Amino acid sequence: MLTMLLLVILAALVFEFINGFHDTANSIATVVATKVLTPTQAVMLAATTNLVGALYGTAVAKTIASGLVDTNVVTVTSEVLICALTAAIIWNLITWALGLPSSSSHALIGGLCGAALAAGNNNFDVLIWSKTAAIWTENKGLLWKVVIPMVSSPVAGFSLGVIIMGSLMAIISGMNSAGGIMARMARPKWVNVVFGKAQLLSAGYMGFAHGSNDAQKTMGIIALAIFSANSAGTLDHLPAWAEFLRPDGGEKDIDTWIIFTCALVISLGTSVGGWRIIKTLGHKMVKLHPINGFAAETSSATILLIAAHFGMPVSTTHSISTAIMGVGFAKNPYALKLTVIERIIWAWVLTIPAAGGIAWGMVKLLFLLH
Repeated sequence: MLTMLLLVILAALVFEFINGFHDTANSIATVVATKVLTPTQAVMLAATTNLVGALYGTAVAKTIASGLVDTNVVTVTSEVLICALTAAIIWNLITWALGLPSSSSHALIGGLCGAALAAGNNNFDVLIWSKTAAIWTENKGLLWKVVIPMVSSPVAGFSLGVIIMGSLMAIISGMNSAGGIMARMARPKWVNVVFGKAQLLSAGYMGFAHGSNDAQKTMGIIALAIFSANSAGTLDHLPAWAEFLRPDGGEKDIDTWIIFTCALVISLGTSVGGWRIIKTLGHKMVKLHPINGFAAETSSATILLIAAHFGMPVSTTHSISTAIMGVGFAKNPYALKLTVIERIIWAWVLTIPAAGGIAWGMVKLLFLLH
């Protein structure tokens, strides 16, 4: 039914909006913590760069739309997608209320997999585990697009944070040793001034990378709903006002209106802000200075853009959190607050099964009510 399809699109956009304010902290926590920008200025920067980034490519959207659930085995109805999205929204709001930087990406993936499993009577064939091809970008499935990135992106974020921060510390140490004007430029006052300016660029880079990866996930859900509705014949006799829903291409294309709508909504969500999570990321894990914020943002954004290029729905939360950990470790391994890190890791571990479990239960309840 057309009404159910519209409800899926509405639920997807609600998730996108929540994703924006839930994950705002990922792109602006460090620039607020280092006092380079005020919270309001940082949110506006993040919203603008999120909007631009969301218009960059559709590889991640295509992974969500056709790379995780086998639509030949299970019919992905509008009701199933609404349950998946609702589960992801519920988990996002729970972790937001607790101030935990959990992954919206993994909440969505968990919700989609849990709902699909319930709809397919717990037949694990409904999930595409692994489909390999000669070219890396054509590989599909949970293994290539979720599991491997879920493990590798935090490791890469931590490692790159250590490398970039270590390199900057080595350069400053060398300038100190050189004496003269170089030593004066390496004093903390000038380092803070220089990297305070540089952090404006790295924060913008981080916002762009966040938009390029996170906004695409909802694009993929909306595209999946439309592809399924088209296959079921729901779009055969659309009223004139709903003609925009008819896909312009096949399942390899994401319609332009979907891209622009999701980009706008995540940007609006970002403009609301997510101060609870900003406090956790920006203040509780390790004390940050502008040079640390620059290193963390540059590390995380680089990981996100590489992942977006290969169509991997990587967690922005994982990449920035571990980059901050890596930067803190490079400064002083004993400066990290392990109790806060432990809470964050537990949120990571629980996200996919928790969101999946909620979605599974909702679909089963729906079937019982029918």
